[in-house]
Amino acid sequence: MSTTQENAFKPSLSLVDATMIVAGSMIGSGIFIVSAEVARSMGSSGWMMAMWVLAGVVTLIAALSYGELSGMFPKAGGQYVYLREAYNPFVAFLFGWTQFGVIQTGTIAAVAMAFAKYVGYLAPELGENNVLLTIGAFKLSVAQLVAIASIIVLTYINTKGVKNGKIIQTVFTFTKLFSLFGLIIFGLIIGAKAEIWNANWANAWVSGSLKVADGQVITTALSTMAFFGAVAVSMKGTLFSSDAWNNVTFIAGEIKNPQKNIGRALLLGTLIVTIIYVAANLMYLAVLPFNEIAFAEQDRVGVAAAERIFGAGIGAVTIAVMIIISTFGCNNGLILSGARIYYTMAEDGLFFKKAGHLNKFNVPGYGLWVQCLWASLLCLSGKYNDLLAMVIFGVLVFYVITILGIFVLRRTRPEIPRSYKAFGYPVLPALYILVASALAILLLRYEPEYALPGLGIILLGIPLYYIALRKK
Repeated sequence: MSTTQENAFKPSLSLVDATMIVAGSMIGSGIFIVSAEVARSMGSSGWMMAMWVLAGVVTLIAALSYGELSGMFPKAGGQYVYLREAYNPFVAFLFGWTQFGVIQTGTIAAVAMAFAKYVGYLAPELGENNVLLTIGAFKLSVAQLVAIASIIVLTYINTKGVKNGKIIQTVFTFTKLFSLFGLIIFGLIIGAKAEIWNANWANAWVSGSLKVADGQVITTALSTMAFFGAVAVSMKGTLFSSDAWNNVTFIAGEIKNPQKNIGRALLLGTLIVTIIYVAANLMYLAVLPFNEIAFAEQDRVGVAAAERIFGAGIGAVTIAVMIIISTFGCNNGLILSGARIYYTMAEDGLFFKKAGHLNKFNVPGYGLWVQCLWASLLCLSGKYNDLLAMVIFGVLVFYVITILGIFVLRRTRPEIPRSYKAFGYPVLPALYILVASALAILLLRYEPEYALPGLGIILLGIPLYYIALRKK
């Protein structure tokens, strides 16, 4: 071990704290934006809701399945440890590398840019249009600097101990949960119109892709193959909006009674977020005509709904403030948890050695700053949105492999105590594997410009693994 008894992870996070990390890491800006793309792709209210419900069900099944693994291996690194124990260090390294290369850091960068974008909405001088430097295709805007500053501030806070990160996470997550519930309730009470609701559900299950031509909305019927392509595009957004729930497993070493509380936090956090997401979309359908959801300006469905509820000025500012709070809290959870993977990788000799040491505040300070540096560079790259699109393919691949690990460990390590058993085993875990595998294949088929680079990043880990072994 690279730590002493005095310098080790301290179990200081309660069940509430862990649940706030699950929910807070899941809720970013997606719920305010993604419904527009889903509506355009699927073409009807019933299918739009089906994509959100399916994402919620799939996420809940995965989270409940992870409860068994978290009870078996309540250690820092979470999913990395599960893969190492179920398979081997090579598979675990591919996951850790992909997390560092694109999943964790790319998500941090994209969420930071969403934060900066809405700060710029309230203060235009801090926005993307205020370009400071242009060199060829490279542009540096004030918004990019705001995004990087937010990452640095959150990283610094989290290097000072898990208690600081815990306070930010709990306060910001409770704030955005209450804000979202408030928006939904006000929308259903004040903004809902029976004629809009009835019109939106008149042809709820007639699928079709929507586009605007000559100022008119054109609906194109979907063939069977085109329908599956639309599902792939839609699920890319809804699943990503529901992702990052697994981050709580990375900080198992700092959770009280992790054998039980991680599983409970996974269930509670994912269930709360799923209910909020479904309710928010029902509210959109009660407040906005379907075409206004599909073609909301810059896909800002949340802004369009809030303007209908509160009026143009107040509504837009309300959503901007909510997204700023939501993204800041979301990134705190991502930053807090991510470095724990690199800590465990470093202990295995598969990452920078110093990332395997804890600082005087008993957190992996070096790993936090390495993560901060790479996420900041991704903000500068201007390619964070492309990276975000690549993320969901890699996420699905490793979720499938991890849940398959439950079957492997039942056979190879039956003697290990299990605080929880995977809910609905073997049917529900097997169902998740089938659904997630099908979605990954659909993404390769219909979104190759994003899925293939995502696959390439995973495969790049193969030579890196053998380089790391040689150095080890």
